[in-house]
Amino acid sequence: MNESIGAAAISVSGLNKTYGKFEVIKNLDLEIQNKAIHGLVGLNGSGKTTTLECILGLQPSNSGTISVIGQKPETLHLTQGRVVAIFDTPSLHPNLTVRQCLKHASLLCNQIVRTPIEAEQLLGIEQFQNFKIRNLSLGNKRRASIAQALLGKPEVIILDEPFSGLDAEGVNDVLRLITRLNSEENTTFLLSSHQLPYLEQICTDIAILHKGSIAIDGDVNSLLKTSGNQLLLKTPNASLAISVMETVEGVEYSHTDTEGYLHVQMTAAESAKLNQILVEKQIPVAEMILQRGSLGKLFRKITNEEREQR
Repeated sequence: MNESIGAAAISVSGLNKTYGKFEVIKNLDLEIQNKAIHGLVGLNGSGKTTTLECILGLQPSNSGTISVIGQKPETLHLTQGRVVAIFDTPSLHPNLTVRQCLKHASLLCNQIVRTPIEAEQLLGIEQFQNFKIRNLSLGNKRRASIAQALLGKPEVIILDEPFSGLDAEGVNDVLRLITRLNSEENTTFLLSSHQLPYLEQICTDIAILHKGSIAIDGDVNSLLKTSGNQLLLKTPNASLAISVMETVEGVEYSHTDTEGYLHVQMTAAESAKLNQILVEKQIPVAEMILQRGSLGKLFRKITNEEREQR
């Protein structure tokens, strides 16, 4: 994890949760550092929502310890708005307008730092202030929920599928908002989402949850290095090229596919180095394609590996 960011805002240790005889969460350990933007990803049924519910005290755990800004889940109400959460389905009163919802929430909030108008403007929904919640699109319901959460100044914001129901413009707005709140107000975020490309853009850290346990957790840059770049190389002298690769540090030949491409694991810098060496050895290169590492590639690698081990 990104140690430079600071102390843990959320700490989960040895968490276990069962429904009857079914183990949903198995000895889960997770730390969300203060001021981090931490992504939590996993397949459907991997336990993401249950983990969030246990962290927030909405579900009792069978065992394990949880701390959120120094509080146990059952005493989070004592933080008076310092921790907020928005789940996949926004829960706003359907018969109230956007402005009425925000005014009502502001009466309940202990420390107001934004007026309802300012919150609407922050989320770009001021034109919907007099619309009843039931008449809004799913994307605008989500924006209204986030606006409500930002009436105060939460230290930790937990978002379950924050990009669900949003169009491209809405997604960009939420990405910019998360980045802005994190940089300007030091807000810590825990984001549960299937949208890996979006998380890759803004997250400082990523945890991959699989079959109820954390399969891998770390800062995004380190994880992207782990996922690795792959070079596809085509040459008429494949055997000589492979023997040369074995002498180059940081270059690892994997296999040759049915189309004759050599699959090689390496970094972007090493691809240029390898190309230079092949030229010096007078090995002709017909084609060279660099496929960069991504969170999606790492996610598929981890989940597919664990599936194959079943």
